[in-house]
Amino acid sequence: MPRGLSGTPVVLLAAGAGTRLRPLTGTVPKPLAPVVNRPVFGHLLDLVRRHGGTEVFANLHYLGHLIEQAYPPGNSGGLGITYRHESELLGTAGGVANFREAIGERTLLVLSGDAFTDVDLSAFLASHRERGGIATAALTRARDVSQFGVVVTDQNGRIEGFQEKPASEDAMSDLVNCGIYAFEADIFDFIPPDTFVDFGHDVFPVLLAARVPFYGWTIDGYWNDIGSIQEYVRSNFDALHGLVQVEVPGREMRPFVRVGADVKIGPDVEFAGPVLIGDGCRIGAGAKLRGPLILGSTCEIGAGAVFSGSIAWSGINAGSDVDLANCIVGDHVTIAPGVVAEPGSVIASHAVIAEVT
Repeated sequence: MPRGLSGTPVVLLAAGAGTRLRPLTGTVPKPLAPVVNRPVFGHLLDLVRRHGGTEVFANLHYLGHLIEQAYPPGNSGGLGITYRHESELLGTAGGVANFREAIGERTLLVLSGDAFTDVDLSAFLASHRERGGIATAALTRARDVSQFGVVVTDQNGRIEGFQEKPASEDAMSDLVNCGIYAFEADIFDFIPPDTFVDFGHDVFPVLLAARVPFYGWTIDGYWNDIGSIQEYVRSNFDALHGLVQVEVPGREMRPFVRVGADVKIGPDVEFAGPVLIGDGCRIGAGAKLRGPLILGSTCEIGAGAVFSGSIAWSGINAGSDVDLANCIVGDHVTIAPGVVAEPGSVIASHAVIAEVT
């Protein structure tokens, strides 16, 4: 049996438009949204690489060229990456079927491109092979199942049914689908070619009706879907607090404060961690940085500014005495001196905030 993911192709589903993350996804596709200053797509590649994977396929649609620019096709850090652009969306299953010829008869893994996770892919694949089913879905337990697809399994872990976002009192299980799958190549027999096909709506019901062996595997690790603003913030701050096994860039300047390369910090700056400051940032005198707080690369924070509970992408230029609390700020936003942002604001990339609000 191959060790880890050696010889196993991995498909990353990266074609979605990320509408629930707007306005942040107005200029970048969701897989490039940064989590602790690294695109979630990069975190997924790190995860595959960590488990010995060498072959990645990804479907692209919305702003897909930006993903290709960030992670060019070919060999990248030991990973061979192949892309397919979809002129029209093919759905989760249709996107995977696009790689059928390259995958051949091999077992494959599929990961949602908006999954932020440290799941043990090696153990997941080993469980799939041991049970011998055509498909295995990674599952996790959720306190509130109303925003997820609930999965019902028998005592042996075989999937018996699904509930799509049930009310909590109607849920038959607290297990939810992570959008991470292991499949045998026989799964392609259940996916019509060259058309929109969704695993949840079109393929899985057919597997259950045909009594094809289809199992669930409960993860022992972190998983979150960054598909909404709330969960995007949660993923960033969970990683910042060390709840996820991912690499957080920078060096520890002091307890709970990490800084990147070429960071300049003026006198009398106050920190209350956890705080992450990206490469090339400039922090003005007397600024107050209160965690959880993430600043992307090349941010300019003016003297006396107060930033707290927020996520700022790269290239922010905030004037003196700006007050930003519990906000998300896209790339290259300019904020005039003295602006007090409405708490909870989500500011699109390239915006100019010129007046005190």
